[in-house]
Amino acid sequence: MRNYFIAGNWKMHKTVSESVALAKALVAQLAGCREKLMIAPAFTALAAVSEVVKGTNILLGAQNMGPEEQGAHTGEVSVLMLKDLGVKVVILGHSERRHTYGETDELINKKVRLALQHGLEVILCVGETLDERESGRLEAVCRTQVEQGLAGVSAGDLARVTIAYEPVWAIGTGKTATPEDADAVHAYIRKVMAERYGEAAAKAMCIQYGGSVKAENAAQLMQKANIDGALVGGASLKAETFVPIAAFR
Repeated sequence: MRNYFIAGNWKMHKTVSESVALAKALVAQLAGCREKLMIAPAFTALAAVSEVVKGTNILLGAQNMGPEEQGAHTGEVSVLMLKDLGVKVVILGHSERRHTYGETDELINKKVRLALQHGLEVILCVGETLDERESGRLEAVCRTQVEQGLAGVSAGDLARVTIAYEPVWAIGTGKTATPEDADAVHAYIRKVMAERYGEAAAKAMCIQYGGSVKAENAAQLMQKANIDGALVGGASLKAETFVPIAAFR
């Protein structure tokens, strides 16, 4: 039986004390969870949350990462700093980084390769806007983001890469792609991976769905053949909404 990867992206929410309280609640309530679990608090709370999740079944994630190891990069947080805090996974290419802060596929790819070089796991986010979907560019957009995001990434590093398909129009809007629509895009991404890395690698690739995931739709989404987990936003901010997603079966 397959295991799923359920990750919580807390975005720019919660003080340090609030983050610690939520992390403690999740550690207690998800101790017996069979799925792979990750939470990504704000940078300011990473050190404190790291102490809470250390030695548990919950991985510590970061929401972003600078493209250089160190140097004169005001406001950035480096891979070395993240590793020092116990971070195991980093989310890269999230639509908010792409569309609000103008991150390009080239920049995202630089971060992906740097994170992998330092032994971190990567969640590479891809997904189309409503305009791109309605104009028939969904597949082209996802293909470009996958191929350019993974440029220079070897087959040997793929085991530490998760792809998260997040339709931009479904993030924080309450709208969700139907399980059938989501699975179709996941299948297409798997096809792109097969062309690049072979059928075995494509089959083994973990592809999460993100975009208004909640307890009410998690089980339906995860039942689909090509959906291997969830990258959860708003519903990850409370134990009472995140735990049912992680414990969907």
